[in-house]
Amino acid sequence: MRVVIARCAVDYSGRLDAHLEPAMRLLMLKADGSVLVHSDGGSYKPLNWMSPPATMHTREPDAAEAADGVTQVWDVQHRKTDDHLVIYIFEIVHDIECDLGLEPGLVKDGVEAHLQELLAEQVERLGAGFQLIRREYPTAIGPVDLMALDADGVHVAVEIKRRGEIDGVEQLTRYLDLLGRDSTILPLRGIFAAQEIKPQARTLAEDRGIECVILDYDEMRGFDRPEDRLF
Repeated sequence: MRVVIARCAVDYSGRLDAHLEPAMRLLMLKADGSVLVHSDGGSYKPLNWMSPPATMHTREPDAAEAADGVTQVWDVQHRKTDDHLVIYIFEIVHDIECDLGLEPGLVKDGVEAHLQELLAEQVERLGAGFQLIRREYPTAIGPVDLMALDADGVHVAVEIKRRGEIDGVEQLTRYLDLLGRDSTILPLRGIFAAQEIKPQARTLAEDRGIECVILDYDEMRGFDRPEDRLF
């Protein structure tokens, strides 16, 4: 990982053309070949980036670039597409390089893992007559959180998230596509369950025939007692 704070300008060409005027920015160069350009805002989202696989070459500025104050040019080319990112460096303030080593991987959010455990125990929350087949039902691209049978004997693949967003719907869609090739579990449908589901995710899920279910974490844990409520 190389992290550089520099005054720079950026040009991007490929799927779209974009330009960033000179300003102080954070540049991240990762071992996988990705290059990200960040400002001091916008949360985790970069202003521009190049996804791997990509190759970066550093060159001296030409006469016109040098006259504008450019000291070096980073030329980043995607290996499989015409996408091209050019970073014009005017001044480097900090330049740090560090080998981060092997990434052990993301551990599922504790709340999300507990939601899966609780819903497996309380599968009837998905509908009357539901029966659990198993947790972590395997597919070729990873396990779907729950596999169940509904009251009509239809297999139901359930993906559980703390916050339901479009990427979770896409993930469940991929699982359903793969599971649908197994004639022994057809007919098959999907349920997207979360503590909250973004409107765009709900729209996409319903368009694909996926049911959305909201989970009340406190109630499932027994912390929410309706008899104790004032209203």
